[in-house]
Amino acid sequence: MSRGRRIRLVLGYDGSGFHGFARQEGLRTVQGVLEDVLLRMLGTEIPVEGSGRTDRGVHARAQVVHFDLPYGPPVERMVHVLRRRLPADILPRAADEVDEAFHARFSVVRKTYRYTLDLAPLPSLYWYKFSWHVPEPLDLDAMKEAAKHLLGEHDFTSFCAAEAPQRDKVRRLDRVDFRRDGSRLHVEFEGNGFLQYMVRILVGTLVKVGRGKESPDRIPDILEARDRRLAGETAPPHGLCLWNVEYPSAYGGKVIDLSDDL
Repeated sequence: MSRGRRIRLVLGYDGSGFHGFARQEGLRTVQGVLEDVLLRMLGTEIPVEGSGRTDRGVHARAQVVHFDLPYGPPVERMVHVLRRRLPADILPRAADEVDEAFHARFSVVRKTYRYTLDLAPLPSLYWYKFSWHVPEPLDLDAMKEAAKHLLGEHDFTSFCAAEAPQRDKVRRLDRVDFRRDGSRLHVEFEGNGFLQYMVRILVGTLVKVGRGKESPDRIPDILEARDRRLAGETAPPHGLCLWNVEYPSAYGGKVIDLSDDL
């Protein structure tokens, strides 16, 4: 069968009802649901490749996938057709046709993750699935000071799961920003790659600093030690969202604009 057209699809999803992105036998996953829908649409199996895996309970504003279609609807109809067939907790946002050299994962230049903290005395009825409720006061200045030490290229062994599959744990963080939105605090991380649980452990460590239980100046020592036990707790998955994915300019850069829509 001819490979046909390579389609790049941008998806958003509420991760609450999924056991992560990657297909797992007997479990509901984003990749599994999408591949099943394509199978029913086209009558043939269409493998889907993602820009990366999100864990169980983690959300996405802009997950990117690609797949090869030997036939099927025109690309300008793809979003409309899939919206009618996918469940409400997966939202296809945009689709375009790319050349066969494009790969949703291996062509990535940078990714942005956003973690949301709910700092209100009581958890929000509308945000409880998308934020970590931390009701005690946090020292935001101390958290910002700690975050400065994370910028640049480092070995992030101390800030990833002990069982993380990647052997090379050197990554580059280009940006850590803090944004207040009422009682919510959004922490955005932009970098060239992220390890398993890395953002959640970074957030847990920054919250530890904000609570006054760790000094911002300790961050370089924690990085240098390459010891997971020295970093903070792993923040809950439901506060984390894959916010954006960036590709080379030939493929349009960031896949969606930076305006808030969550």
